[in-house]
Amino acid sequence: MICPVKEKIILGIDPGTNIMGYGVLKVTGTKPEVLSLGVIDLRRCSDSYLKLKHIYERVQGIISSYLPDELAIEAPFFGKNVQSMLKLGRAQGVAIVAALCRDIPVTEYAPLKIKMAITGNGQATKEQVADMLKRMLRIPDSEIGPFMDATDALGAAYCHYLQMGRPAIQQKYSSWKDYIAKNPEKVK
Repeated sequence: MICPVKEKIILGIDPGTNIMGYGVLKVTGTKPEVLSLGVIDLRRCSDSYLKLKHIYERVQGIISSYLPDELAIEAPFFGKNVQSMLKLGRAQGVAIVAALCRDIPVTEYAPLKIKMAITGNGQATKEQVADMLKRMLRIPDSEIGPFMDATDALGAAYCHYLQMGRPAIQQKYSSWKDYIAKNPEKVK
């Protein structure tokens, strides 16, 4: 059960070094609505450090425009190309720092979790995720651009919305001794 909120704005980001997607979701009560959907196109910038600067500036601009309460960001998947992973991790880190500099809490979601939350299938394609989001959030085809990175970002925000109000997972203990060690204030 999703707990109703007066209003919450969630910024979702799908990190990338060539195309970075973003989606802004506004939740009123328990009803989500798309405020914005787009990409940060970094393909024209050949200097990798200038790309990071551009990511920071654009994410800060999106934050200034929509004033999100929380950031949901897709975690990089582990591939075989170490250099690609390093670049992607830097891009993700810069986006996270842009949010943290504005005191916006950050939650990271694995791609599998996002796909599972939206389609019920952790192996869903980008097209399947985009199609489900279009139907659930009533997004017109005209608002869906040529890059699936924007809908992937919106997927991170929507996954975060679905997590609202879920109780925190109880801490696991291996023994009574472990429980006492982790909760000394509960023992007299």
